[in-house]
Formats: sequence, structure tokens, C-alpha cells
Amino acid sequence: MRKLLFLLLAGIAITLTSCRNDFSFEPSTGGLEFSKDTVYLDTVFTNIGSSTYRLKVYNRSNKDISIPKVQLGKGTSSKYRITVDGMTGDAGAQGKIFSNVELLAKDSLFIFIEVTSDVASANPTDFLYTDQIQFSNVSGAPQTVELVTLIQDAYFIRPNRTEVTPNVYNYEEINLGVDDTNQQVVTVGHTLDHSHPNNGDEYHWSNLKPYVVYGYALVPNNETLIVDAGARVHFHANSGLIVAKNATLKINGIAPTDNNPENSTNEVVFEGDRLEPSFSEVPGQWGTILFYSTRTDNTLNHLTLKNATVGLLMQNLALLTDTDKPQVTITNSQIYNCSNVGILARKAIVSGQNLVINACGQASFAGTFGGTYNFAHCTFNNNWNSSKQVAVLLSNYLETDTAIYVSDLTTTNFNNCIIYGSNQTELLLDKKTEGNAAFNYKFNHCLIKFNSTSLANTGLYNFTDTSAGSNYDSPYVATSSTVFNPKFKNVNANKLWLNEAWNVAMTNDATYSNFNDIVGNSRATGTVALGAYQFVP
Repeated sequence: MRKLLFLLLAGIAITLTSCRNDFSFEPSTGGLEFSKDTVYLDTVFTNIGSSTYRLKVYNRSNKDISIPKVQLGKGTSSKYRITVDGMTGDAGAQGKIFSNVELLAKDSLFIFIEVTSDVASANPTDFLYTDQIQFSNVSGAPQTVELVTLIQDAYFIRPNRTEVTPNVYNYEEINLGVDDTNQQVVTVGHTLDHSHPNNGDEYHWSNLKPYVVYGYALVPNNETLIVDAGARVHFHANSGLIVAKNATLKINGIAPTDNNPENSTNEVVFEGDRLEPSFSEVPGQWGTILFYSTRTDNTLNHLTLKNATVGLLMQNLALLTDTDKPQVTITNSQIYNCSNVGILARKAIVSGQNLVINACGQASFAGTFGGTYNFAHCTFNNNWNSSKQVAVLLSNYLETDTAIYVSDLTTTNFNNCIIYGSNQTELLLDKKTEGNAAFNYKFNHCLIKFNSTSLANTGLYNFTDTSAGSNYDSPYVATSSTVFNPKFKNVNANKLWLNEAWNVAMTNDATYSNFNDIVGNSRATGTVALGAYQFVP
């Protein structure tokens, strides 16, 4: 009896699992539904592949169907590429044509879409490249989903390469010099060229077309890179710009003509090369602007730099043994969304006016291993999602695995600045006493976010010391988000202008307010606001 019951149950199981060994697919008569009628692939640069976009196709009917053909409208000549539920396509038409695509009842399939096109293939009036995915059926005209993308022409700055064996290349390298151990430092990159066959004079970046940089572009000794107002520069992953010790960088952006902080037409923009809106504020997409230059004529004006690992890195190649100091003057500029530091200056000289830095993984500004730093009407904010980030870090040492090295923090002046953020304390002063290295700093009429009952008004943070030569002159210490809150427009969108006038009296030192704000508003009349932006009702 028990054996009979077992056989009966086994028979039922086999019947249930084997009731259909294959499916009977009927030719599609149409009626497919799609997650989108039009797929907009975001802007891509000429001959650079896009990201992958997804389309979902639904069979809402009760029938298993076979779609006779799923294909691109332009066939094998299309610049688009698709895969259909993991299939690559018909022989000789991979990525373009798919025959007899089966789709079960009440089921769906995925189509993944990419494009690589040049601007010459786009519509000459609007630079749009278009095609469609066609789904044929036995009842009539194919159903279609439109494909649209904007193709943007660009200058491409990248290492030259020579083919050694098929598909194996040697890439151009740049020799940066010797480090503290007397070792040559070499990296893959491209030394700029005055007469490049495709780009022309690579020492003059204009606003005619964007620039896309692969690897590191080097401004070598005794050369100057000039960047015009309105230029747009896009850096690929792990790419950046290096300014050699005796080279010069001049960024010549200008203020918006309407004083509107959201008008970026005339500024210079350095950012990543992912143009999709979802990547517009993603940190760490590219490397850094590496300053070895000790020239006094390095000037960055009206630059917006965003989404780097370190926005601006200033140091000597031989950091411990070279006594020269890299230096730059940066004015009316913004640095946002750097995964590590906005400006990391090691034993360097930085002068800044109307500088705004926000949302950096470790520090917005870090002046480390000594140096000389002078800022007026700057806004250092840090709303990075962390409990350890700060807006401003100052130190006079460098620590390695084996030793601590000190260097004089010769002069540090913050005048009429805002040092703020989402953390409890946004100012970190890190002093080592070894070797009697200097640690000189002055905060004059600054708003400082600092909420530490154990450190406030003691040692390096003695905000209440009003004696002559004290480190703090008329500070405004924000001990919570309700005390001296600057009420920025929208910190998460990097809109750090004042949304309303100060709700308490905060004065400036007029000595350091004799220039317009970051967008050209005058500070000559009315109440002068701290930071880079003058409040305009």
C-alpha cells in the first residue's frame, strides 16, 4: 500500500512537470507594449561610446509569440547597437537584426541599447542622431520605438600610441622628474603640442568645442596653457592635468553679465566626461589638477571644478627635499563634489578671493605640511555625508610609515570667510611641535562652525582671546545649526549664496572687502556679507 501511494505521488509529480515539453509560439500580430516610446540616450562625444540604456518589451496577451524580426531601422549601417534578452543577433548582423524572437505570454524581455557615432552622421541642424527599433508582425506595419541622441564634437587630448603587435599598443608617457628617493616618476599621458594635427595649438583651450582628456595632459616647463572664458573640459576616469614646475596655467573665465549665480555661460568648467544627468554631481569621476608649478603667474579665475578625486593638488614632486613652493592665485571660483579633498596644498602658497568649496570627502581645503595661505571672502562648506569631514584643515607636518616631517605654516589668513558644514566641527588645526616648526594662523571676522565643549576656547581654538596678536579677531562661532546659520540657498545643489540676510548682526573687516563678489555684485553699499556671495534681496 505504501509503495502504491509513493508511485501514485511520483506519477502526479512527473505529470505536472512534464505536461509541456516545448512551447507553441504563434507569429506576433502586434500589440506589444514598451516601457518607453522614445529612448533618449544622453549626449555623447563624437566616436565615444555611450552608456547602456534599457528598454522593456511586454507581451500582455495570453499567447506565446514569436516576433519575426527585431531590428534597427537603419539595419547594419546603424550607429546604434542592441542586445535582446542576452542575444547578440543574426550572423553578419550582430547587434542590428534579430530573427524569430520568442516571448512567452504575460512575459517581458529586455533590450539594451548603446550608440557610438560621429558628428558627421548626425543631423547637421541639431546634431541629433536618430534611428528606431522595429518590431515586425504578420498583421501590418512594424511597431517602433524611437532612438535619439545628441552627438557633440570635441577636441580629444590623449596619449599617442603605437601598435607593437596586433591589438597591443605602447602608449605615450610623460616624465615628471625625480622624487625624494631620486627615482624617475613616469606616467601615461600626453605632453601638449603647439601644432597637433587634429587639435591645433593645444596650449590654447578655446570655447569653440569641448575638450576631452584621456590620461594626464602635461604643461611642460617654460610653457603656458591658456583657457578661454566659456571653455568646457571633460576628464575621463583616472585622468587630469599636470602643470610642471616652471610651467604656467591661466584660466580666464569671466563673471556672468547678469550677476546671476546660475548663469555659467562665461565661466570655465572642469568636470568628468560622463554627460548623463545622473552623473552631473557624482564625486570621484576623474583625477586631479596637479600643480608642481612654482611660477607666480598661475591664475585661475571663474573656474568651476567638480566631481574630481582631488580638485587641486599642490605639492613638489620631491616633497621632502625640494624647498620651492608651488603657488597659485584662485579667484571667483567653485570646487564641488571631490571624493577626497577640494584643494590639497602641501607646503604651497595659495591666495584666494571669492572661492567656494563644498562637499568633499575629507576636507574642502587642506593646507598641510606647512605653507602660506591667504583667503578673503571665501566660503568653505562641507556637507559630505560623514562625521569626520571638515571644511578647513591646517597642519604643519607630514607623517609617513617611518617618520614625521615638519614644515613651517608660515602665514595663514582667513578674512571675512565662512567655514561651515553639516559636521559638529568644521575647523581642524593639527599642530606638531617637533623641530619647532611654525604654526601661524589668523581668522579675522569669520563665521566658524565649531561645536566641541572640550576644545572650544582652549589651546588652538581660543575664540575668546581678544588680546593683541590673538588668532581670532571678531569670530562668529556657530555652536549649532541655529546659531549663526548662513542659510545658504541649497547646499545639496551647491548653491551657496545667501537665501536671506543675516538674522543677527555679523560685520566684516572692510579692509578685505574692496572687490566685487563672485558674480560681480558690489560690496560698496549696504551690509557686507561674509563669504563669497553678497546678499542681494
